Amino acid sequence: MEVYRIALVEDNPVNVRSFRLKTEGNIALKMMFIADNGKSALSELEALHHGNLPQVVFMDIEMPIMNGIEAIRIGKALYPQIHFLVLTVFDDEENIFEAIQAGASGYLLKHEPSDNILQSVQNVIEFGGAPMSPGIARKTLQLLSRTNMVSKSSKIELPELLTEREKEVLRHLINGWDAKRISVELEISTLTIRKHIANIYQKLHVNSQAQVINLAHKSHWL
Repeated sequence: MEVYRIALVEDNPVNVRSFRLKTEGNIALKMMFIADNGKSALSELEALHHGNLPQVVFMDIEMPIMNGIEAIRIGKALYPQIHFLVLTVFDDEENIFEAIQAGASGYLLKHEPSDNILQSVQNVIEFGGAPMSPGIARKTLQLLSRTNMVSKSSKIELPELLTEREKEVLRHLINGWDAKRISVELEISTLTIRKHIANIYQKLHVNSQAQVINLAHKSHWL
C-alpha cells in the first residue's frame, strides 16, 4: 500500500487534535511534523532529509509570526516538489486567489470529513488535481466568470500549441473537473485523459490544476 507523507501547519490546538483524529487511524498517511506557524514549518522542512520531506503540507492561513500564504510562497520556491493544500475557515475570494497565486495546489475548509483528507492527498499526488471544497470551487468559478465579463475585450485565445483535444480537456480543467469526470464527459479512458493533462502541464509550464486555473484567470481564457 502506498503511504503518503504529510505535515500540518496549524496554531489552534483544537484544530490540531481534530486533524489528528481524522488522520492517525489511516495507515496510508504518515505525519512528518506539526508546526504552529509558517516560519516553524519552514524550519521543520529545512531540518528534514530530502527523502523524508512531506509530499503534502496542510496549511492554515491566519497564524502568528508568519501566515500560511507567505509560508506557501517561500516553501514552494524552496521545495517545488511539495504540494501545499490550504486548510482553513476562511472562504473569501481574496484569500483563495492569494493562496493559489502563492503556489497552493488546493483549498479546503476545516470541516472536511476524514475520507476527504486522504482523497485530497491522492488527488494532488497521483493525478495532479486541485482539491477544493465544493463551496470554494463555486466561488473560484464565479470570480473567474466575473473577471471574464469585465475583460472580454482583452480575451486571449487558448494556446495554439495545444491540440484540439487538449484544448477541450483544458477547458474542463479550468472548470475544476478531475480526470475521472472529464473521461466520462468525453467518453475517453481516464488513462488517456491523464496523458492529455500531462501534455497540457508540460506545454503550459505548470505543475498542477491550481496553476492552470490561475493561468486561465490571468490570461482570460474563460
